[in-house]
Amino acid sequence: MSDNIVEALRRIGIRSSREAIVALLAHATKSRLGATEVVEQFVALELRERDARNLARRTRVATLGTIPALDTFDWNHPRAIDRKLYDVLLDLEFVDRGANVLFRGQSGVGKTMLALNLGLRAIEKGKTVLFSTLAAVLADLLRQESIPAVERRLKRYTLPDLLILDELGYLPCDTRSADLLYNIISRRHERKSTVISTNLAFKQWSTVFPNAACVGALVDRFAQHCHTMDIDAESWRQRGAATTVATTSVPGSKGKPKKPKD
Repeated sequence: MSDNIVEALRRIGIRSSREAIVALLAHATKSRLGATEVVEQFVALELRERDARNLARRTRVATLGTIPALDTFDWNHPRAIDRKLYDVLLDLEFVDRGANVLFRGQSGVGKTMLALNLGLRAIEKGKTVLFSTLAAVLADLLRQESIPAVERRLKRYTLPDLLILDELGYLPCDTRSADLLYNIISRRHERKSTVISTNLAFKQWSTVFPNAACVGALVDRFAQHCHTMDIDAESWRQRGAATTVATTSVPGSKGKPKKPKD
């Protein structure tokens, strides 16, 4: 009987697992629930299943990868960091307003970790998110063989509620790359939120895109509604390397360096 019911439910698009449906039916029979109670519990079960699948799908599409837990971030390590600002950002009001966020600091200070956790929080709140390095985004767009193909591909980066572009400034880019990034930022301006991590001040962005005429306009649009979070700290990687050298130079030492945060 249960198998027939499960199969019928499958045919009308019910997504809850067979085990969950059978368990609910057994509970309903044992507890002698009325028809209304059974329907209410079944609807609640199905909504939970759909929410879980929706979350899993949006997480997969976001390409966030493995995200270090936020509670493992050492807020005492940086010499300067605005933790109150980050707590405000976690409320995601900036996403609702189409504002931007800039994480700025040298390599290895936790910029990517903090950006990823913003992305995860946005997914949990029902937002669409996409994470990528800037180099990968530009390479993807530059591979397109025609203007219509570029236009179609740009939608991948202009439609998400939150776009996270990691590592601006680590590789030089040509003028066409600058134009493509300008297109993304311009089309998202005051509509969708963009998070960028970089080791450069705004005035240094021109060094990434030498001879590109659009850099000034790009910075103006991104910076107009932007929360800037500067992180002044030593690189976790350098600190870990120094700890490794120190521990291996002492006979019998068993100390281990902490993992890098970015």
